[in-house]
Amino acid sequence: MASPAPSADSKPDPTAFATEVRATLALAIPIAATQLAQMALQTTDVLMTGRLGPEALAAAQLGHNLYFPVFVTILGTLFATSAMFAQELGGRRYKGVRRTFRQGFWLILAVMPASWLYFAYAEDILIALGQSPVLAARAQSYCDGVMWGLPFMAGFALLRNFIAAHGRPRPAMWLLAVGIPVNAAVDYVLMFGKFGFPRLELFGLGLATTCVQAAMFVALLVYIQRDRRYRRYMLLARFWRADWPRFREIWSVGLPIGCTKLAEAGLFAATGFLIGLIGVAELAGHAVALQFAAIAFMIPFGVAQAATVRVGLAVGRRQPDGAVLAGRVSILVGTVVMIPSALVYVFFGKTLVSLFLDIGDPAEAAAVGHAVAYLAIAGLFQFADGGQAVSAGVLRGFKDTRVPMVIALIGYWPMGIGAALLFAFPLGFGGAGVWAGLALGLFAVWGMLALRLRRVAGRFRPPRPVSG
Repeated sequence: MASPAPSADSKPDPTAFATEVRATLALAIPIAATQLAQMALQTTDVLMTGRLGPEALAAAQLGHNLYFPVFVTILGTLFATSAMFAQELGGRRYKGVRRTFRQGFWLILAVMPASWLYFAYAEDILIALGQSPVLAARAQSYCDGVMWGLPFMAGFALLRNFIAAHGRPRPAMWLLAVGIPVNAAVDYVLMFGKFGFPRLELFGLGLATTCVQAAMFVALLVYIQRDRRYRRYMLLARFWRADWPRFREIWSVGLPIGCTKLAEAGLFAATGFLIGLIGVAELAGHAVALQFAAIAFMIPFGVAQAATVRVGLAVGRRQPDGAVLAGRVSILVGTVVMIPSALVYVFFGKTLVSLFLDIGDPAEAAAVGHAVAYLAIAGLFQFADGGQAVSAGVLRGFKDTRVPMVIALIGYWPMGIGAALLFAFPLGFGGAGVWAGLALGLFAVWGMLALRLRRVAGRFRPPRPVSG
């Protein structure tokens, strides 16, 4: 019996690994920088909110705990377009790129009404979850302002996926970099009532976010429409035309990703709700520590997006060895980049916390102590957080999304939240116990995704020809 034909890239190439590392870094660095710029916008919001006092900071965190799961579910579903764009480009099917782009916008429009209805009842939801009525009312004010920016944020994410699949993510990075000082300025004006504007406090915070998100979306869309390379796609031509097979494919591939992201975001949001049951100082410390953990996560999150593109391009070119190599390189890069943040969080936590809270103020001493302790735990789970993110990104490149969803649901909730409840309340570790449960959930998901990736890569890669 004749042996199977080797794939196009099955011959050993001593330079393939180094080449893939360079290609991955060339794509991952600007994407990660874009994610860090995105986080800088949120960090600016936290810094500005801190000037309103610990109660405002806690209320804004509760509001963000409601906003973030909705956003990441939509964002995660749109991640399907990254793999679809990459595979279409790898196979030189350019009309498919336009079809995917158009139906991605359809998806955004389809989910907005339910999202806005959800935010309209933010206060009731928080009270039902046992949160303080005073904090819930202030969180509702924040949600009333921020919810209108959700379609612009999602649209900006879709545009980013499109340019990243072409290997040109820098325009989004520069727009976000410009958006940071603009966001700070608009926060200042609307939150504190400067230059004749009314003092809107947390509603102003949310409204400022909406204004900046809308401006960035319009700017990136105009850039794409005017760029010579992208103009040929005519992305908005016949925007009203339905393409139900492509629309269903985005949902089929993307909804499991969205549910995975929801499970992950829900894990972090649930920790906030649990700590909110313990005390205001603990919740304020949690808000600060979580902000730093989220900043560090943006780096492997960017690597994960690069991994989806690199693997997807190889799959589209029908180069299985290239896809497997891209996955391995991405996981290596994603693990290495977490070393600095792990060391900083463990050994320099108090210095970081001083950027948000006054460590010399006795009234804030409890919040400072909790934030430092939580950061130390965050430093210990940095590798798990990065490893699970990049592994999921590699699997998305193969369009393998349903099993990772099941893994996330099991690892984050029965294991992660279950452990957080056990450690925090029956065992009496409080907020530190909640963060320990968070760490356990992340490690569990990382381990299960690694096993899944090994199985998918082995199935995707054809057997080597037998010599002789």
